[in-house]
Amino acid sequence: MKNIRMAVEYDGTPYAGWQRQPHKKSVTVQGEIETALGMILQENISLVAAGRTDKGVHAKAQTANFFTTSSMEPSRMAHSLNALLPNTIRVNSLSEASLDFHARYSAKERHYRYFLIKEPSAIYGRFTGCSFGRLDIVRMQQIAGSVIGVHDFSAFSRKSRDSFEPFCTVTSCNWYYYRQFLVLQISANRFLRSMVRYLVDGMMRVGKGVLSAEEFSQMLETGVMTSQLNPASAAGLFLWKVIY
Repeated sequence: MKNIRMAVEYDGTPYAGWQRQPHKKSVTVQGEIETALGMILQENISLVAAGRTDKGVHAKAQTANFFTTSSMEPSRMAHSLNALLPNTIRVNSLSEASLDFHARYSAKERHYRYFLIKEPSAIYGRFTGCSFGRLDIVRMQQIAGSVIGVHDFSAFSRKSRDSFEPFCTVTSCNWYYYRQFLVLQISANRFLRSMVRYLVDGMMRVGKGVLSAEEFSQMLETGVMTSQLNPASAAGLFLWKVIY
């Protein structure tokens, strides 16, 4: 038995998220890779991933692992996988890992980035969210700094089917400009469901002056959503890197 570690990138636009949905007809990233691996290895393969990205969310460097009894070299597996997978999914590396490696539970830190543009775009809209106007980046940067640390992020998440532990440790959070994009960089030991997208929406509301910095901070401190938030568009979100 071998434990194979995988680095994969994908355009999440056509997929109903990472996680396989066996009783639904929705196409998922996990489902596509498992189907291709099953054809190559002639085994039933079950992938574990570092992050279960939502519908429409992308990944620059998702990490996953699976067990196999096949003697096929990982480099050959990767070549065969990329020949079978759609062009919206690409496996960048496959390597044998220790048997105790677990893509989800072995991860120490996950990094996400969210890309924003000011006005809708037919070219960039597939990979960005839109602020529909100017934002006060100074106020947003101040709010981003307050997110760092251990907080109950219940007010900035959707309820999960898994056992709900609302506390996350955010190690960095800041906005910066990259060409025509305004980008949020955020890293943490773990993230709640849709947490980054809710944080982006909250910070945009502060940047537009429709939500006060004090109310944002209160929601962060109490874990209670006292002002209506909606998750920012999935199109702008990327799972950027996973640290082990």
